[in-house]
Amino acid sequence: MSFHRTGRKFGREKGLRTALIKSLVRSLIVHDAITTTEAKAKTLRPVIEKLVTRAKGATLADRRILAARIGDAKATKKLVDTIAPTFKTRSGGYTRIIKLPIRKKDSARMAHISFVK
Repeated sequence: MSFHRTGRKFGREKGLRTALIKSLVRSLIVHDAITTTEAKAKTLRPVIEKLVTRAKGATLADRRILAARIGDAKATKKLVDTIAPTFKTRSGGYTRIIKLPIRKKDSARMAHISFVK
């Protein structure tokens, strides 16, 4: 029995789901803002918040953990060197989700997720 299992599946198996979230994290770090479905944005928010909190420490161990979780050296460098220092005094709430109109093609709820400036 699987009690209290939370999280969205997105119609994908576990490996594909983790790859999707990793890709969304990478895109958000590189572009500072992305437009995606509302469900994906809501799933992405806690993941990226934890990564930014970890990047604020900026120790060697933190950088290695971030590199493993993000999977891209340039994105890790940008997160630690440019994004995290802007949130030094902030204790959470690094992202903002803005809901957009429904996508006509498949009636999916859309959202815009970006870093708070």
